[in-house]
Amino acid sequence: MARVFLSPPFMGGNEEKYVKKVFESNYIAPLGEYVNKFEDSIKDFTKAKSALALNSGTAGLHLALRVLDIKDGDLVLASSFTFAASVNPILYERCVPVFIDSDESWNLSPELLKKAIKNSPKKPKAVVVTHLYGQAAKIKEIMEICKNEDIKVIEDAAEALGGFYEDKALGTFGDIGVYSFNGNKIITTSGGGMLVSDDKELSSKARYYSTQAREPLLHYEHLDYGYNYRLSNVLGAIGVGQMEVLNDRIKRKREIFDIYNELLGDIGEFMPEISGSKGNRWLTTLLFKEKNAHIRVIEALNKNDIESRPLWKPMHMQPIFNGSLNFTDGTSEDYFSRGICLPSGCDMSEQTIERVANIVRQAL
Repeated sequence: MARVFLSPPFMGGNEEKYVKKVFESNYIAPLGEYVNKFEDSIKDFTKAKSALALNSGTAGLHLALRVLDIKDGDLVLASSFTFAASVNPILYERCVPVFIDSDESWNLSPELLKKAIKNSPKKPKAVVVTHLYGQAAKIKEIMEICKNEDIKVIEDAAEALGGFYEDKALGTFGDIGVYSFNGNKIITTSGGGMLVSDDKELSSKARYYSTQAREPLLHYEHLDYGYNYRLSNVLGAIGVGQMEVLNDRIKRKREIFDIYNELLGDIGEFMPEISGSKGNRWLTTLLFKEKNAHIRVIEALNKNDIESRPLWKPMHMQPIFNGSLNFTDGTSEDYFSRGICLPSGCDMSEQTIERVANIVRQAL
């Protein structure tokens, strides 16, 4: 049998046709017709007023900090239960990360956010909130807290394109939101990202910095430093094709979750969906009752050529952030010690899902 991957790329059908058009035009460099079309498709889907196609989600998070003028020792609050790419840009701008634990939603705790704001050594300038595994954080509560405290909100929606809270797209609540199109995401451009914002001034500044901060002159003139962060027209063409099937991908991811939940719902706890939200179920994630049981399951799946992963190791537990200020209560540490990401590729058959579930039960 072919190896079962965690979340492999899955083309929709038109990507190759659009890429061929790019090659026929010989406009394969960064920017171009299909980058513009990709940005427009994201705006149409999310209802964000502006969208900026970039070469990675990490670039988007970095630009978000830069255009919000977060730098040089500023405190930036961040979800601890996330991937390192969510918080590495904080270090790029020489800022100080302060990590906040999860609550029962698995996402950033509003109560611990309030505690962090009150007890940090100086006023935080921003918060980077992750919508983990495509499921909504309590973004409405978080926005209200940050608005009252005049703290900027950056939404790390890298995993959450297609997720909604109260019919509003995740990534469009904060000052800036960021999506990822890495090879394992719900749609992919191989590598890429998108910055969205309803503040056109912020978006314009991000566009400026993403193209080496070049002034609009005939010659190359620079009043500030920038980055080479824009997406290529080739990858934009893939993105346009992928956006055409995004709703199908969300539907299938949610079906996969439902099948797993039916087969394994009695042996553990699946990631919840908070009231008022509808996530994209990018990955189906499960907490076992017994600590470290996930290690046995991962080993058993791997012996059967099936890929799975532990949940993210919290940032406050990472050696690079040893000694960092954090407001935690053990929630994410507990989840890390018991949790697994199950294979969730859109091309999985029900037979394959059942096979995975049977191996999980046998390993336990």
